[in-house]
Amino acid sequence: MATVKALVLKHNEKSDGTFNVKIRITHKRVSRYLDTDHFVSQKQLNKKNAIKDNIIILQVDKTVNKHRRSIGELDGRIDQMTCDQIVDFVKNNKKEIDFIEFSRAHVNRLKLEKNKGTSNFRAVINSLVDYFGRERIYISEITTNMLRQYEQYLLKPRKLVRQSRGEKLSIKISPGLSSSGLHNHMRDLRSLFNVARDTFNDEDLGIIRIVHYPFKKYKIVKRPETPKKNLDVDQVLTIRDHECAPGSMKELASELFMLSFYTCGTNSVDFYQMDETNIRNGRLEYMRSKTEGKRIDRAFISIKIIDEAKPLVEKYIGKLQHRFATSVGLSTALSNGMRKIREDEGLPKVTFYWARSIVATWARNKCRKSKDDIAMMLNHVDEGRKTTDIYIEKDWSIIDEVQEAVTLIIRHLKKKDKQERLNPAVSFMSSINLMPLSREKEKPLAIC
Repeated sequence: MATVKALVLKHNEKSDGTFNVKIRITHKRVSRYLDTDHFVSQKQLNKKNAIKDNIIILQVDKTVNKHRRSIGELDGRIDQMTCDQIVDFVKNNKKEIDFIEFSRAHVNRLKLEKNKGTSNFRAVINSLVDYFGRERIYISEITTNMLRQYEQYLLKPRKLVRQSRGEKLSIKISPGLSSSGLHNHMRDLRSLFNVARDTFNDEDLGIIRIVHYPFKKYKIVKRPETPKKNLDVDQVLTIRDHECAPGSMKELASELFMLSFYTCGTNSVDFYQMDETNIRNGRLEYMRSKTEGKRIDRAFISIKIIDEAKPLVEKYIGKLQHRFATSVGLSTALSNGMRKIREDEGLPKVTFYWARSIVATWARNKCRKSKDDIAMMLNHVDEGRKTTDIYIEKDWSIIDEVQEAVTLIIRHLKKKDKQERLNPAVSFMSSINLMPLSREKEKPLAIC
């Protein structure tokens, strides 16, 4: 049985000669001390250092009795608990949970663990503060009805007030979220809510501080089918051969787009974080940032540095950190560079990240590679085959074969002037000097 007692520790005398009254909780021969709001001087203590001031005694007894009532609620569960667990229960029992405070602390923990997936959580936190108009939001306020109203809020344009470090407040109008954006936003809010439940609830001991679960009735809008991001061969050549000033954002976008294409859809944040240590035996070896913290294998992948990629690897790997302060800065520059290339060449709304989709689409549709091999190339995990994957050693040559097949599609295509690229009479077959079979034996031409 745990005991609760108020006392003064003589060795904790403050510089002004006073002592903080402590509450000692003892359980299984282990003691922990809680601070109180009460201070006493030497004159308020007797010779045994016990409090003799009746007014202080009455005030302290209220705190002691409150803690004893909290411990009494545990009943027989107390025998399964440590002293630290009891202290935590006493401190937080019936205390409202500040969801914003908890969420920001969780994001900080993720950052310390070098988990890169925190920007989405920060966006959710800031959006909740905007919606409620205050910094303190109790988790009990996150209800089913609130989520439905919050959803409508997110779908409409809204005014945001933000302040960057050392800068004045800025106001911008944010457009309403798309269906896909709403799905991702509410999914991330649900993730934060689930982490809070896991943190504050202990089902084994029957300690349930977060009783409600609004996501049981509120259903997150389904993610719409993503429009396929694909370009034809001539459009990829247009990006590859676009004339750019040295050192410009267009050059950066064009060359990193192609480097991503040559390296099986590597993301810009991974390029940013790479240095010479990621180049081993003619291969790029790294952990994919997006899923590194979510997988046992830390999302490791090994990609061959083909001839087309070698000069770009030498030019950019290990040097992007000197050019951009953060990976976000690199992403912004790529976005601006790709936009300028689109405008110059009349391309669809292609972005840097299309390179990853193009590689996958060409591998499947042009080269007839299996979806399993493409998933391996993209460093994806098949949830239905996790157990099987435990027994299979990774063979990176499978990725090499997919990479080689896709690259072969444009390997033989030399730089052409813009007029020739846009001339539909110039066929893909003639560009790579492949002759069709005779009509009587004509079959689909496999170039991969």
